[in-house]
Amino acid sequence: MILGAGFGGMELATRLSEAGADDVHVTLIDRDDSFFFGFSKLEVMLGRQSAQEIRLPYSDFEKDRVEFRQETVTAVDPVARRVTTDAGSHDADFVVVALGADYDLAATPGFEQGGHEYYTLAGAERLRDALADFEGGSVLVSILGQPFKCPPAPFEGSFLIHEHFKQRGIRDAVEMTTTFPMARPVPVTGEVSQMFRDGLAERGVTELAEQLVTAIDPGTRTARLASGEELSYDLFVGIPVHRAPAALAGSGLVENNWVPVDQSNLRTPFPGVYALGDVCTGARTVPKAGIFAEAAARVVAEDIAATIAGSEPPAPYEGSGVCYAEFGGGLVSKVEVNFLRGEAPAARRQDPSLEFAAEKEQFGAVRRSRWFGRD
Repeated sequence: MILGAGFGGMELATRLSEAGADDVHVTLIDRDDSFFFGFSKLEVMLGRQSAQEIRLPYSDFEKDRVEFRQETVTAVDPVARRVTTDAGSHDADFVVVALGADYDLAATPGFEQGGHEYYTLAGAERLRDALADFEGGSVLVSILGQPFKCPPAPFEGSFLIHEHFKQRGIRDAVEMTTTFPMARPVPVTGEVSQMFRDGLAERGVTELAEQLVTAIDPGTRTARLASGEELSYDLFVGIPVHRAPAALAGSGLVENNWVPVDQSNLRTPFPGVYALGDVCTGARTVPKAGIFAEAAARVVAEDIAATIAGSEPPAPYEGSGVCYAEFGGGLVSKVEVNFLRGEAPAARRQDPSLEFAAEKEQFGAVRRSRWFGRD
């Protein structure tokens, strides 16, 4: 039983289906009726695509021996391997928790009332309208906690908002600032971080590193920093605090807000129960991004198959992937990265180009075809 039909859940279901074992039946559960790529929310934020245009219905996810059920998970018993949903209870021989991360907007006082975000589809639609109505002033883009999904995404937001104002001819009337709690943006390596720092500087976006916004006051349009200082804004865009889904509360799976796993095989301490993707954590940092959940799904599929067959376990999960980032102007950067193979993360930086924009498009096309049969 797979809980969550994101990158990890769909790739895992696909691989188990491809394995072709007649005695293996997979149930894939998700609360939504459709999937969309995280990066597509940027298209909605900019008004280049509608929410409906980016959705891929799960009814098109058709795999042998896989049953999709649109249900909301309400509880998980990892000892009994029993999952409770709004439609009933399900027992399984193997349970894979791939529920992703939820957003806790209330963790930052004032944010729900007076801020904007583009990490949800509804939030991207609201920000689209706010950007269209904005005529000038100060824009503050702030990361409100760690960890968060897709390390480049907050900076992509700044790059693309800059471009939006430039295309409207009002960029000179806008002051842009970004704050974040890290020492540097996208801190996988110094070389990768510098690419994003250069991108901010070239676009006239003021960078305030190691600064955490702890609250905003929509009435006075001020943001309070952990340091005690305040920043004024006319438009506040935040990357919300992330947390494990509420359905896992009381399950015994969650420690320090996330589900700990053996990073070599994504097993939790409970036999037959795995966790992968944004919901899990381990001894070393692997970012919360779909490409790493997809890579983890390959290992989990092989580990489940080896357990059933009584064969040797697969090679360990390495936390490898390719990350693309939008810089505006049709330019996309590419970073090939590995987090677990060596003693420290290793990354290859490739600067923004039109070539990588085409690669990113192909990245989405391959998965639309593999998971949903779309050309």
